[in-house]
Amino acid sequence: MIIRPAELTDLKACLEIDHSYVTNHVWQMEESEGPAELTVIFRTTRLPRSMWVKYPKDYDNLLESWRRGECLLVAEEDGLVCGYLDMSVQSWHLTAWVDNLAVATGHRRQGIGTTLLKGAGKWAHQRGLRRLMLEIQTKNYPAICFCQKNGFAFCGFNDRYYTNQDIALFFARSL
Repeated sequence: MIIRPAELTDLKACLEIDHSYVTNHVWQMEESEGPAELTVIFRTTRLPRSMWVKYPKDYDNLLESWRRGECLLVAEEDGLVCGYLDMSVQSWHLTAWVDNLAVATGHRRQGIGTTLLKGAGKWAHQRGLRRLMLEIQTKNYPAICFCQKNGFAFCGFNDRYYTNQDIALFFARSL
């Protein structure tokens, strides 16, 4: 497998990757408020059956991401694009923000996502950035586990972040 900067001709293959996922668990949010405190708890909850979830973002802006020239990496295996990662830089706080990370369904759980993250970390470190950040739906338990396995720590949330009103969980990792 080769991790390399994306070329214009790779974008079509990136867009054809199925970004949806299946989950058996979710992070359920519980909130309570008292006179001097606000408590928010996220609890892992097993679902009664597997749930298929559509990707919550519009990933059709990859051409713009490629034109910005920040970081758009592809994973290539046997001449085929089987995954990609794009990031934007928030230089005022030395952070690279992972906007999209997708691996083709038949190639998942083979280390491609981890290798893309390592490539992104190297790219960010070479530019003097200090951390990687990303956001995940509370429904995307496979991605939550993936992030934690790759050294990312939960660092916040935003209720009703996505257009479908789902909660976004924020994870960060220092470089």
